[in-house]
Amino acid sequence: MAKKDVESKCEALVIPIVEYYGFELVDVEYVKEGSNWYLRVYIDKDQGIDIDDCVNVSRELEAKLDEDDFIKDAYILEVSSPGLTRPLKKDKDYLRNIGKRVEVKLYNSVDSLKEFEAELVSYDDGKVTLKLDDEETNREFTTKDFAMIRLAFV
Repeated sequence: MAKKDVESKCEALVIPIVEYYGFELVDVEYVKEGSNWYLRVYIDKDQGIDIDDCVNVSRELEAKLDEDDFIKDAYILEVSSPGLTRPLKKDKDYLRNIGKRVEVKLYNSVDSLKEFEAELVSYDDGKVTLKLDDEETNREFTTKDFAMIRLAFV
């Protein structure tokens, strides 16, 4: 089963669990690091996620994964908070963080800029407006321009 298929199927299993607890599903990733596969589920809520939240979701998801048994490789399940410097991936990530500082790495340099911090000014359907510290006018990018964009640690 392809990596994206595993992530999609896991997302479908975990969404009802996360919604039951009133959490938000931030991301699901299935990655190989060294010789181990990891199935990582990132959850959040307004007050922040604690260890008990992670344990509850992990136990329920583990039971569903064992029942469905669609992942053929051995893997390690991790359920956690996305952390303070979480990447922005989905529309809701961009919209929720308007007005906050972000750290940006571009695939290609633009006017000698490749890595920088800026304020996220606006987001609309894949178009991102950023305010760089030393510039008067805002700059516009698309999400496809970003090799990485995440909240900056201030």
